[in-house]
Amino acid sequence: MSDVIADEVQYFVPQLLGAQYTFITQIQNSLHSPYEGPLSLNPRGDHARSHTFGAYFGLPVTSRLSAYLDIEMFRGEAVSHSTGLAGLTNGDVIRGGGGTLGRGAYVARAFLTYDIPLGDKTTKVKRKMDQLPGDQADDRLSFKLGLMAVNDDFDQSRYGNSTRTQFMNWSLFNSPAWDFAADTRGYTVGGLVTYVTGPWTWRYGVYQMPTQANGPNLEGPIGRANGQNAQVTWQHDPQSSSVWLLVFQNKARMGIYDDALLRAEETGSVPNIRADDQNGRYKYGAAAGVDVPLADEGDTGLFGRVAWNDGKTESFAFTEADRSASIGAQLAGTEWERPKDRIAIAFAVNGLSPEHRNYLAAGGSGFTLGDGRLNYATEQIGEAYYDLAVTSFAFVTADIQLVHNPGYNRDRGPARVVGLRVHLEY
Repeated sequence: MSDVIADEVQYFVPQLLGAQYTFITQIQNSLHSPYEGPLSLNPRGDHARSHTFGAYFGLPVTSRLSAYLDIEMFRGEAVSHSTGLAGLTNGDVIRGGGGTLGRGAYVARAFLTYDIPLGDKTTKVKRKMDQLPGDQADDRLSFKLGLMAVNDDFDQSRYGNSTRTQFMNWSLFNSPAWDFAADTRGYTVGGLVTYVTGPWTWRYGVYQMPTQANGPNLEGPIGRANGQNAQVTWQHDPQSSSVWLLVFQNKARMGIYDDALLRAEETGSVPNIRADDQNGRYKYGAAAGVDVPLADEGDTGLFGRVAWNDGKTESFAFTEADRSASIGAQLAGTEWERPKDRIAIAFAVNGLSPEHRNYLAAGGSGFTLGDGRLNYATEQIGEAYYDLAVTSFAFVTADIQLVHNPGYNRDRGPARVVGLRVHLEY
C-alpha cells in the first residue's frame, strides 16, 4: 500500500524545466530614403536593445496528464520600433508586442497535455522547456489544450526555429506568409491533437484569433473567429531528414484590401484597411519545409521553407507577407574543436499579393508597413551569425543582416543591421 501511495505522490511535484535570459543589441545603419511614411524603417539609423527573461515549469499529474506554466518578461525595444519591414530583425521583440505592452511579468503559456500510447516502444526524452523528462511512446495520440504558441508545434525547423539561439530575423524562424493565430505577444488559446505513427506525424489545431490586426486581445467565441492549422511531417528517425506540409485557414474580423481601396477612391481619402473590418472574413494558405542533416549528428545541415497565402484580406497576426521563401545552412564547430559553436547563413525573399501591394502604393498602412507610397519589389534578406558557446549554459552571438528593398520598396534601402546576442539558459 505504501509503495502505491509513493508512486502516486511523485506525480504532483512541480518541476522547473528551464530558465533563460536573452539580451540583444542591434545597430541599424542609415539608408537611402527619398520619402518616408508613418511606418517606415527609420532612414536615419537606429540603435535598440531588448531583454527577455523566462522560467518554465511542468507538473506531472498522472502518467498521461501533464500541466505546464511559463512565465516571461520583456524589456526594451527593436530598431525602428518594429516597423518598416516584413522580416523584422529581432524576433524576440514579438514577446513584448513590439514594445507596445507593459514591462511586467506575464503568463506566456499555461496548458495541459494528455498522451495515449499506441504501442509498447518508447524513447526517453530529456527535460527541456515544456517537456517533462521520462519515457515517451513512439506511436501515440496526444492532446494539448490551453494558452500556447501555435509555432511551438507547427513549421518547426531544427536549424531555423529559435530567435534566442539561431537566426534572429522574423523571416527565418517561421514562414512569414503563414499568418498563424496569435495575440501581440505571439500567444493564443486553443487546442491541438497530434497523431504519431512510424515516420509520420499528423497535427491539427484550432486557436483564437485577435480582435484586430496584431491586437493584444483574443476574439471569442472561437466559432466566430479562429485559426485552423493542419500539418503532416515525415521523418524516418530523429537524425534523418524531415519534410513537412502545412495548410491553414483564418476566420476573423478582417478588412479586404480591394474594398478599402474602392472606398478610398469614392471618398478621395487614404485607404484604411481597419475601417473595412468585418466579421466572417477568411484567409487561407500553405507552407512547406525541409531539414537535411549532413554531419555532426545533425548539428551540421541545410534547411528551406516556402509559403503562400491568398493575400486578399489584411495581414492579421504575424507579419505583412503573402509569399515567402528561405534557404539556409548551419555548420557545427566540430572541425575546429568547438563542437558546441555554430556558424550559419540564410537568405529569405518575401512578397506581397497584388491587392496588398496596391493598397500600400495608394498610401495605406498595415501594422508593420506604411511608406506612404510604394515602388514594389520583393523584400530580400540575408543573415549570418556565429554562436560562441562560452560554457554549457552561456552563449554569445555575433550577427549581421542585410535587407534589400525594405518594406518591399525599391526606392528605399538597403538596410544593414549588426547585432550582438547574449543567451543564458538552464
